[in-house]
Amino acid sequence: MLYLKGYPLVFLLLLFASITPFLLMGLSQVVQLKYPTRLKETAYESGMEPFGDSRIQFDVKFYMYALLFILFDIETIFLFPWAVAFDKLTDPSSVGSLGVLGIAEMFIFIGILLLGLLYAWRRDALRWQ
Repeated sequence: MLYLKGYPLVFLLLLFASITPFLLMGLSQVVQLKYPTRLKETAYESGMEPFGDSRIQFDVKFYMYALLFILFDIETIFLFPWAVAFDKLTDPSSVGSLGVLGIAEMFIFIGILLLGLLYAWRRDALRWQ
């Protein structure tokens, strides 16, 4: 029964997290200044009438750059803890040491990412036109 001690605190945290947004939205309705004008009731408060089509087609290259950025950003997120714990991973005297296996796993991970980069390079996804 000792392991159940923390659950009331978790319940209070969940209760607080679920009630707080509604309390803040209600408070904003009470304290906000309400001066509706014809200008504020338009689509944009800038005062300009909207013109043109609201759907604009973007080129696929923007999405490719975004996906490549996310790919290498995630690579950095996975490489950083590995680099911080590198000495513990390779030290054979430490408990839970992976040794050569830890280095091999990271080289496999980097190899997969390099294959993805090579694929993007071959498909001209990195060329800005």
